[in-house]
Amino acid sequence: MAGHSLSYGDKKIYFDVCYRSKKQGKIAIHVYPDGSVLVDAPEYAEPVAIREALRKRARWVVKHLDVIREQRSHVLQRRYISGESHFYLGRRYTLKVICDDAVVPQVKMIRGQLNVIVREKNFETIKKHLWLWYCDHANVFFQKRLREIVGQVSWFKGDTPPSLKLLQMKKQWGSCTPGGKLLLNPHLIKAPRECVEYVIIHELCHLKEHNHSARFYTLLEALMPNWKLVKNKLDGMAELLLNE
Repeated sequence: MAGHSLSYGDKKIYFDVCYRSKKQGKIAIHVYPDGSVLVDAPEYAEPVAIREALRKRARWVVKHLDVIREQRSHVLQRRYISGESHFYLGRRYTLKVICDDAVVPQVKMIRGQLNVIVREKNFETIKKHLWLWYCDHANVFFQKRLREIVGQVSWFKGDTPPSLKLLQMKKQWGSCTPGGKLLLNPHLIKAPRECVEYVIIHELCHLKEHNHSARFYTLLEALMPNWKLVKNKLDGMAELLLNE
């Protein structure tokens, strides 16, 4: 049960459901920093009971979503000038733009700085070369971690990891195709290492369990017991990391 919605006054709450394998427990509502709403429910819970539980807490949910939207409005757009902070694997790096018309445009990471060397200080040019640098590093790092993680997955057949492709997405960190290809957002390279690993593991689990069933979460917890903490961390950084 995913991608459902519930009306509350003139607003609509979109939510997903995570079914727990435990036989007992109450239905819990979670609102994450990225604005997503998750209903945590026992596997026996009926859809009508889930909707009723959400309806009872709808005012609380809408209040939190309004706060998140307000916070998002204060995220400043990137200007790609010296002194800005940019992320790489969870760390902040200061951007330094160097103008040199005698060299080939390039990006170098030196002593806590991201040096972008260009022939002219043009917004689009700086953004382009920094993005290409991110994509190059993302492809190398993601491929490396994918190979290492696949080697630890007991139910994965063979030692060859699935193919991986970078795909810029506005709201998703990763996805997978029916044919078994992993799609990862290059922006993910800006997140801490454990967050990158979480997204890779999440998508690998989807290759075995295609929806968010209790079996899916059993696989996920076996590979990353603290996945909820890591997911919350990634969600909390989403606005900063996806900000271009």
